[in-house]
Amino acid sequence: MTITEYIESLDSAGRGLADAAAEAGTDAEVPTCPGWRVRDLLRHTAMVHRWATTLVAEARTSYHPGEGESTLDGEELLAHFRAGHAGLVAALRAAPEALECWTFLPAPSPLAFWARRQTHETTVHRADAQSALAGGPGAVDPAIAVDGIDELFGAFHSGDRSRVRPDEPGTLRVRATDTGDLWTVRLSPTEPPRTERGAKGPADTELSGPADRLYLTLWNRLPAGAVTVTGDADLARLWRETSSIT
Repeated sequence: MTITEYIESLDSAGRGLADAAAEAGTDAEVPTCPGWRVRDLLRHTAMVHRWATTLVAEARTSYHPGEGESTLDGEELLAHFRAGHAGLVAALRAAPEALECWTFLPAPSPLAFWARRQTHETTVHRADAQSALAGGPGAVDPAIAVDGIDELFGAFHSGDRSRVRPDEPGTLRVRATDTGDLWTVRLSPTEPPRTERGAKGPADTELSGPADRLYLTLWNRLPAGAVTVTGDADLARLWRETSSIT
């Protein structure tokens, strides 16, 4: 995906998040984030958006903490969220391709990193906001979903901080039935997961389904039954229990 495509997706995801939050109301429970209500989700995401905006707009080359979460609620909180989201989109659109600023995952460039990371941050939290509605999380564009799975496996769970460690080595395959994308994830009790694109040898467990359902399932935003699990269900359970990103 291009940086422009990421920014357009971020713009759409943030608007969708705000619309779902407004429909649900800030006191509604967020089933995908136990213990949170919509106000907590809005406060958290607004804080993240403003933090990222500062890093990009001010070209900060070292870590800079955010300013903390707002205490606003109701319509004022929704307006605060919308303004912060719009500010992030504007900052990314205005940033030069040669932007130098702090990042925390591998990426082709800092601008590519922040455009991608905030796209998925916001898309996943849009699903959280939609989970407060009767219809639950809506569809995610397949291209975004495939890219988000790549980010999850190739960035977040490729380093030593990943807690996905089975007692015995195992192989997890993820198959997107609509796009044809395949991932083979080798799990080890002593090393972080190692992911390759394609079907690389046999697998102990396979998760299969539309790309967007896989994306939201791997981010633990849909129940395990949202996709088809074949083989050793313990590896699928291990993922759900240990893969959360904090």
